[in-house]
Amino acid sequence: MKYDNDLPYEILTGRVRPWSNSRDKYLNVAETLRDAMVKNPYLKVWICNGYYDMATPYFATDYVIHHMFLPKELQKNISFTYYEAGHMMYIHRQSLLQLRKDYVDFMNNVLR
Repeated sequence: MKYDNDLPYEILTGRVRPWSNSRDKYLNVAETLRDAMVKNPYLKVWICNGYYDMATPYFATDYVIHHMFLPKELQKNISFTYYEAGHMMYIHRQSLLQLRKDYVDFMNNVLR
């Protein structure tokens, strides 16, 4: 693409906040996800986690999903995969290969 710029890359700093829907608290999309899944019981969700992700720790994701009060019959619509990588598991070759395989498996299951 040959794209160059001299802008600083900002991550997890006060310069990228406030999030538009966080109302001065941690961003929480679990309620939005739960509402979407209740309205559309056919919605499937695939969550990919890197074991060494410091931005969105995998255990935090597990905790939030398992405490979002999703009706029991819809809990089976959420699947998790875990990778020996960080936040960007696609830059770790083995994780990228596993991610692709897991994506194909997820899509095949959803489209059945």
